[in-house]
Amino acid sequence: MSYPAPLEALIDAFERFPGIGRRSAERMAFFALRDPRAKELPQVVRDALERTLRCRVCGNVGASDPCELCGDAKRDARVVLVVEEPRDVEAVERAGVHKGRYFVLMGALNPATGGDERSLNLRGLIERAAKGEYDEVILGTDPDAEGEATATLVLRALEKSGAKVRVTRLARGLPAGSALEYLHRGILEDAMNGRVELRTRPQSG
Repeated sequence: MSYPAPLEALIDAFERFPGIGRRSAERMAFFALRDPRAKELPQVVRDALERTLRCRVCGNVGASDPCELCGDAKRDARVVLVVEEPRDVEAVERAGVHKGRYFVLMGALNPATGGDERSLNLRGLIERAAKGEYDEVILGTDPDAEGEATATLVLRALEKSGAKVRVTRLARGLPAGSALEYLHRGILEDAMNGRVELRTRPQSG
């Protein structure tokens, strides 16, 4: 016996979310059937889709464009921290360890499947760096295989552009295989203070 078509459609919708399999989607669907507040969900989703904006400067999400962080004159616009996702911006902001700007790539490279910078929000970063708008680009991608591949790609793209900018990587105090969003303030602060300069080409002279 199969579920009624509307319920099956709801299960299918939940199953489209990352990390959600059939059984988890079924549990979510039946919870929605039991909870009267579930009727609010369509409007909440609609509001999020219609009112959440992507910042044209940094790629982060916000209620305005440019976002609140890019519009903050107190932040150091010459130092930019490059991260994979908006949730990484939230994690660093909660820790209070970065007073510069951000640039959100909206993803990471997967070495197993390949790919290039066209799959990432990278163009704006490279263009601004080439124009001399930054003194330092901090690579804050996750310390896992995908994050390392992404950091290498960004570094090479910056060098290829001819940008005269210092490129650093968050210190190796970050646990391998972890994600920024799950790290507490002390680890992030140590990683920020201990960041190291990167280059793929030997320094001349």
